[in-house]
Amino acid sequence: MPILSHLSRRNFLQTSGLVALGASLAACVPISAKPMAAVGPAPEAAVADADGALARLMEGNQRYAANKSIDIDEGESRRIEVAKAQHPFATIFSCVDSRVPPELVFDRGLGDLFVIRTAGHVIDNAVLGSLEFGVAELNIPLLMVLGHEKCGAVKATIETLESHGKAPAHIEALVEGITPAVEQAKTKAGDLLDNAVRENVTLIVAQLQKSEIMAEAIAKGALKIVGGRYDLDSGVVEML
Repeated sequence: MPILSHLSRRNFLQTSGLVALGASLAACVPISAKPMAAVGPAPEAAVADADGALARLMEGNQRYAANKSIDIDEGESRRIEVAKAQHPFATIFSCVDSRVPPELVFDRGLGDLFVIRTAGHVIDNAVLGSLEFGVAELNIPLLMVLGHEKCGAVKATIETLESHGKAPAHIEALVEGITPAVEQAKTKAGDLLDNAVRENVTLIVAQLQKSEIMAEAIAKGALKIVGGRYDLDSGVVEML
């Protein structure tokens, strides 16, 4: 037999064998088999109270700071679920600084947090009404006022006061809102900017506690207002 014919016949047999093997394996797979669906985050139990909400927040921040964030629950099933109604377990009133996104800082997903942000977390009527809405209508048990390291709004207020000047346009409203914290910080030893950031959080917490709606909820044990400071470098939220 010619060598070429012999090789051709051998290749044919090998190819035929592979095809037959593939067909046999395919026959073992049910026709109805479908690719496995991606598994999302496991459902969480509802938060019972403010202490549970705070614990969940801080657990999330610990994951974030340790670079162990979980998959954020923002897939199709979660979108469909929260489209029916929202049930956030915590309100975060924070600064607008782009380096402090609450959902990332606390490692939370879609519908978990009710977030209101202004520069230096300064309060006006719209902000107060929004925060009160979270208490009165959504029954959110925890409100955290979140300041942060190296806050630009607080720094600008310090510089404006030191120069005895005035901030341009509506930015002056921010300076006026933060000034009490700066004046209070001047009475303390240490870094003026960081002390002012902390004082600003403390004063805002006290201001919110005087809201009629919030005071009533606090008296009933339905609301807790706390303050925190976010460290830009470490990613850690410190309770104040």
